[in-house]
Amino acid sequence: MEAPRPPRSGHPVAAAVACVHEALDAVAEAPVWSLSEAEAGATLLDLGAEIARLQELRLRVAAHAHSVEVGDAVGATSTANWWAHESRLTRPEAHRLMRVARALDSGHHDGVRGALAAGQIHLDQAQVIIDAVDDLPADLVDEEIRAKAEEFLLEQASEHDAITLRRLAKRLVEVAAPEQADAAEAARLEREEAAARAAARLTMSDDGHGKTHGRFTIPTHHAAMLRAALLAIAAPKHQQAVNGAGAVGAERRPGPERMGQAFCEFLERYPTDRLPDAGGVAATIVITMPLESLLGGLRAAHLHTGETISATEARRLACEAGIVPAVLDGQGRPLDVGRKRRLHTKTHRVALALRDGGCTAEGCDWPPGLCHAHHDVPWSRGGGTSVASGRLLCPRHHARAHDPAYETTTLPGGKLTFHRRC
Repeated sequence: MEAPRPPRSGHPVAAAVACVHEALDAVAEAPVWSLSEAEAGATLLDLGAEIARLQELRLRVAAHAHSVEVGDAVGATSTANWWAHESRLTRPEAHRLMRVARALDSGHHDGVRGALAAGQIHLDQAQVIIDAVDDLPADLVDEEIRAKAEEFLLEQASEHDAITLRRLAKRLVEVAAPEQADAAEAARLEREEAAARAAARLTMSDDGHGKTHGRFTIPTHHAAMLRAALLAIAAPKHQQAVNGAGAVGAERRPGPERMGQAFCEFLERYPTDRLPDAGGVAATIVITMPLESLLGGLRAAHLHTGETISATEARRLACEAGIVPAVLDGQGRPLDVGRKRRLHTKTHRVALALRDGGCTAEGCDWPPGLCHAHHDVPWSRGGGTSVASGRLLCPRHHARAHDPAYETTTLPGGKLTFHRRC
């Protein structure tokens, strides 16, 4: 469907828009395959610059539309809301653009307006510069210093994109008022950190099909801690050795899937003695399961929080900290509630690391720090917790050791192999 043509007007801006419309109509069906490599590159850059110039014109008209209250005649609550409704922009986007338009119209950012009108910067760069200059502390800088700060960021915009420019803008006070930079930086960081702590949120919802979805907002430095922990667990350099060449997940940098798996392992292995007590006992998940399931049966196990998991997953979790299996007899009476002392101690782990050197599955090179301590004879079957009766297995092979679909074979040298049962 052909876009509606703008109304003819004698105003030069409206006439220019009509000319642009006609020019684009003329090339709407023009093939681009005949553009040479050099022509395609140059045209792509030229289009970026022209789009930036049109953005400046758009914002200039938007600021004027706000001043003459466009939309008031039809009862719109604001020009931005009218703009969003008529153009099918989202309301947040329309209001964001209107804020930039009004900032450019204030007369305090003529340098940014000129650079945008000349196609020298993009709209997202313009917004970063405006926000950074407006955020300079009023008690430290005057208009002359603000102008110099804006000029500095405009120079940097010729070399950096909006993301890098935003990072540079955080240190703008060092350019604007170097003698007060430390105090201003400390005050800014304290404000941001307080706001981040106040905005911290976590929501989780169970979809009823074995998955829980969630969103969170946390301070940036806490996110850095979480990312570092998950990257340490993800260990992408070991994926190819574990899964074979070309295996999914063997990429150099871990993707969302591997990071999600690392997050699950982080939760399983977090030391429960670091958690506060809840209801008089340490925060612990109790798994209720029949004895025959713990010994290899298939009946599902139940968490004390109401969720259900497979017997295979319950047997795997029974080897991890913070999970206590409550084993029931035929009448549903607890036979035993697992004791935390079934877990290998730090001394055991050091000895296992020295002896095994990492995962003891044949062909696996996961290091000791990323492995689980596994009982050769399951603790549920009377196996002891010692160095002699234990071994290191990576999370993948530890899961296979507890999976009844696989048969475990001990090789003469002590390594394990796994084969899917027929």
